[in-house]
Amino acid sequence: MSKKDKLLKRFLASTVKKDLTFDELETLLVACGFIKLEGDGSAVKFYHQKRDVLINLHKPHPSNILKIYIVKQIQTKIKELCDE
Repeated sequence: MSKKDKLLKRFLASTVKKDLTFDELETLLVACGFIKLEGDGSAVKFYHQKRDVLINLHKPHPSNILKIYIVKQIQTKIKELCDE
């Protein structure tokens, strides 16, 4: 099982995991074809050129752990774009 497959499994679990990190999300989105665009401060955008999809986020701080509501919001995009 590839790293992308393992991360997909973690992010798409029916029970949202509370220990998912921004680094894991970044790795997954890049593996799904997104390009990371750094903004000002903690702002980050991920752009999928082929499907013209833009995801706007802020890096979590002070820890690297994603908030549950962010994981829930991102699950829909991941299901649409990464299930290939």
